[in-house]
Amino acid sequence: MSDKKRSFFDELLECFVGSENRNTSMPTRKSSTFDDYTMAEIRRAAETGIYDIRGGGAKRPLPHFDDLLVLGASISRYPLEGYRERCDTNVVLGNRFAKNPVELDIPITIAGMSFGALSGPAKEALGRGATMAGTSTTTGDGGMTEEERRHSNKLVYQYLPSRYGMNPDDLRNCDAIEIVVGQGAKPGGGGMLLGQKISDRVAGMRCLPTGIDQRSACRHPDWTGPDDLEIKILELREITNWEKPIFVKIGGTRPYFDTTLSVKAGADVVVLDGMQGGTAATQDVFIEHVGQPTLACIRPAVRALQDLKMHRKVQLVISGGIRNGADVAKVLALGADAVSIGTAALIAIGDNHPKWEHEYNKLGSTAGAYDSWHRGDDPAGITTQNNTLAARLDPEVAGKRLSNYLKVMTLEAQTLARACSKSHLHNLEPEDLCALTVEAAAMAGVPLAGTDWIPGSN
Repeated sequence: MSDKKRSFFDELLECFVGSENRNTSMPTRKSSTFDDYTMAEIRRAAETGIYDIRGGGAKRPLPHFDDLLVLGASISRYPLEGYRERCDTNVVLGNRFAKNPVELDIPITIAGMSFGALSGPAKEALGRGATMAGTSTTTGDGGMTEEERRHSNKLVYQYLPSRYGMNPDDLRNCDAIEIVVGQGAKPGGGGMLLGQKISDRVAGMRCLPTGIDQRSACRHPDWTGPDDLEIKILELREITNWEKPIFVKIGGTRPYFDTTLSVKAGADVVVLDGMQGGTAATQDVFIEHVGQPTLACIRPAVRALQDLKMHRKVQLVISGGIRNGADVAKVLALGADAVSIGTAALIAIGDNHPKWEHEYNKLGSTAGAYDSWHRGDDPAGITTQNNTLAARLDPEVAGKRLSNYLKVMTLEAQTLARACSKSHLHNLEPEDLCALTVEAAAMAGVPLAGTDWIPGSN
């Protein structure tokens, strides 16, 4: 740059900030690519050589159910009178082949969360709350605890690649079996349980050494493809005398094809988990960068069922970031039969509660952001195997809190369904929705608000 041009720019700069401040008072601008969190992660990786592990679900902003709106009735639709006209909520899961399908009062179930990841009192609380609300809970990896079975009127037994805790007696003692092929927070990856959470009881149930880090397998050891899944489903049906519904749980990656293959393999129910679903522990890079938003997964799965002429014959359960009755209503309107909640259930029974703020601070976190579930030092006594901490959770009180939450969610969903003139939650349909963004409209297959345009449609 010439001296003349340099002088001009110096003079221009002095007009704005003054010559004495021009080197110190210029406004700074941080990179949106290398923000504070990203730079901190680079420094942490450089210092430790270890990738980050945490619990919870994706924290990045993603298209979600808040991007959809429900179109209530006016003149062109006739609403139902609240509390005077019925709006039913019951759902039957697994009536394709099973002799004893699971009959629930509400279409909101509790997702699989293991004893090991969660404390014994937490698992008991989930069972108590689900039973009071008329729904089911799910075991998770690591087998079935006696107190969980005793307090769960309807209990789904998860059959995972690890086979931890699996035995034929528990298969016969459950109400349904869920074969886990993938999980929304980590599709293609296995679970983790660090040594500090592998207590004597957890180790005994999983046939593992006490106090040693455990990494679950990412795929089932006895099949290499969908043909083997069909064989496994038949084996489980024979073990249980064809009484138990067989669920297949898939992560939200290729929902059309995975749903199709699950149905062709003989599943009674498909459980589809989007990337907003949580996990007790896995790599942060998995949680934030693998899979699809839950909203993007529903319509392809429904389309697969429709193409096979199995919609409503094979039930579809959606999980991953469900928080309230509005989410429930929108998921059902898009074609699902039920939803499943995990993180929300933990919050309901006391996870991340502000009353433990001081102790969260001592752990370097805060209520509402605590996600170090893998460390086993949860002050709320939920994601821990520390007996002293676990004793802080009263399973009866926590169970009542969960029941209250489930009932509120159901009432909220009923309110919206009545406003759309629907006498059952399953009568909600895509026509009852519009989208606020082009992305949500394309993912959900509903019109952009104020138009009749569905992005991507012919």
